[in-house]
Amino acid sequence: MKQFLTLNFFLFTALFSVAQNKTSTNGNTDAVKQSVLQLKETEHDFSQIPQGKPVYYNFEIVNTGKEPLKLDDVRASCGCTTPEWSRDPIAPGATAKIKVGYNAAADGYFEKFITITYNTDQTEQLKIKGTVWKVPRDLLRPMPQLNFLKNKTFKF
Repeated sequence: MKQFLTLNFFLFTALFSVAQNKTSTNGNTDAVKQSVLQLKETEHDFSQIPQGKPVYYNFEIVNTGKEPLKLDDVRASCGCTTPEWSRDPIAPGATAKIKVGYNAAADGYFEKFITITYNTDQTEQLKIKGTVWKVPRDLLRPMPQLNFLKNKTFKF
């Protein structure tokens, strides 16, 4: 009988502590915040891009919550990646875009991360990647043989 009472005491204590962990200070039974920001995709591969040519991609997000969603910050892992987004709240059920630009100055493989902070303390992460190929110097210099076209007037 003593073992039965001891076992019931431990079971009751365990169940009570689990119930306490699920109840937050405002009485909600869902202490873990549900993400209201849904990303259509979290990664984009630019594949092969020429050196010196900036590239851009629009990531689409959806507010799946019941309240307007405000993006607090969108920050890139380095200065060669620039995110642009609207500071206006996103209505429930509405979509918005985060435009991410990459300055392809250095050749080689790249992988950059963009962190979205919303609802003060929640985050999501985006990733862009690709390979920048070095443009031959001959293609970067102006071609003197084409200068005659600048001063030529064409009649059709």
